[in-house]
Amino acid sequence: MKKVLITGASGFAGSFLIEHLLLNKSFQISGTFLLEKSLKNLIHVKNKINLIHLDLIDAEKVRTMIEKLRPDFIFHLAAHPSPMASFENPGETMMNNIKAQINILEAVKTLEFWKSRILVVSSAEIYGLVSPDDLPIDEKTELKPTSPYSVSKITQDFLGLQYYLAHKLKIVRVRPFNHIGPKQSPSFVVSAFAKKIAEIEKNNSEPVMSVGNLESMRDFTDVRDMIRAYVLAIEKGEAGDVYNIGSGQAYKISDILDQLISLSSKKIRVNVDEKLLRPIDIPELRCDAGKFQKLTGWKPEIPLEKTLEDTLDYWRNIT
Repeated sequence: MKKVLITGASGFAGSFLIEHLLLNKSFQISGTFLLEKSLKNLIHVKNKINLIHLDLIDAEKVRTMIEKLRPDFIFHLAAHPSPMASFENPGETMMNNIKAQINILEAVKTLEFWKSRILVVSSAEIYGLVSPDDLPIDEKTELKPTSPYSVSKITQDFLGLQYYLAHKLKIVRVRPFNHIGPKQSPSFVVSAFAKKIAEIEKNNSEPVMSVGNLESMRDFTDVRDMIRAYVLAIEKGEAGDVYNIGSGQAYKISDILDQLISLSSKKIRVNVDEKLLRPIDIPELRCDAGKFQKLTGWKPEIPLEKTLEDTLDYWRNIT
């Protein structure tokens, strides 16, 4: 059996990755988590995996864990994930995202686990203020980061490249565009909309939706399609290489909100709140995943409408 380590296992993408891998009986899965409350995402599978309560900032504990597990695959998903929150705590975002990854890569290098394959998850946010002439975005597009979060993800990305070049670690890098679905934190726009609608439907909130910038456009992929891509990347990706992953279609945030509201029988008023605006926003992110699709044959399978319905139903069930 292949031994798999997933950092951030109880998070949004991590929990779906575990469910996906459990469908294949050939994986022995271990996962790290930081907060006890996040284990609610694993309630149906936690007895089928080895869960490890660990702060990845602790280098010695990370090395001890990896030495014990001897993983064939490491999916490094753990990170402070919010661009908006990174403006409030830039130092914490940078330290956490960079130091955690260094600890993992140093452990693999020091232990000489040269056969371990490592997936480093960067972000499409690293492309930042992309010129319209550069859309859709391929892997050669210039990086113009607009948040401390995106700078931290550039560093994670390039650390992966550096450890491949200097130490020949089998690292594959991916740059996922926005992925959405059930269980995502309401600090992200689609989940925030869905949660608010669910609260309004149960009369727990006034029928007013406070929003930020609705004009920006994002490339949305269902999280269940995204984690399929992660598995293909770690299995088939070229060590040292990098791949964009996304649907190739950008949607205006206002259209996403309209679709979600249309799924509700409630009449909801939309109100722009300046407090929800970022200091700087990216007009459009749209993915060119041609390189990854040519290598793996991956394509998104879940329609946006299905993703939005599932996300809203998730919040209806827990609100």
